[in-house]
Amino acid sequence: MDKSAFYLFILITLDQIVKYITPGSKNYGAAFGILQGYRILFIIVGIIVVFLVVYYRNRLENIGLYGGLLLLSGTIGNLIDRIFLGYVRDFIDLGFWPSFNLADSYSTIGAILLVIYFWKK
Repeated sequence: MDKSAFYLFILITLDQIVKYITPGSKNYGAAFGILQGYRILFIIVGIIVVFLVVYYRNRLENIGLYGGLLLLSGTIGNLIDRIFLGYVRDFIDLGFWPSFNLADSYSTIGAILLVIYFWKK
């Protein structure tokens, strides 16, 4: 197992363990709870994101590689919830922002890193 696969495993496992042990809310939609009831669409989009990141990962370097790893971890973490539970488990509630989870954080940070990577390239 190479280092990136190990980190991917650790990030996904951490997301799933924390979701399991932490009480939270059920999100049947996307970010901010929008588009409730489009589970199949979110699963399809998630699978497409996974394939795209895996396909392009050998072309990524430095910050782009970390961005891809985080985006992949977040996408897979939430795909696990959507496929097996029918919803995503959100448990981080700051009060002034809609609740979210570790996988959401991974995806957001990963997407930002990828934007920076491609902007500089």
